[in-house]
Amino acid sequence: MIDLIFAFFHFFLLLGILVYAFYSLFQGNTFKFAVIIVLLTGYYFITLHKNVKKEILRKKKKKT
Repeated sequence: MIDLIFAFFHFFLLLGILVYAFYSLFQGNTFKFAVIIVLLTGYYFITLHKNVKKEILRKKKKKT
């Protein structure tokens, strides 16, 4: 149960940061937008990408 709560909290936190980045872009602050997007992309590839790929493979194996 704790893992599910942590996952949803993490997801909504990342979604909020992404919304803030686009809000900054619409306000005309392209530098802030670029920095946030670069950092989110780096965070994804450093921490999440390997686990996301594992989960996709696990679900594909479960389907067949």
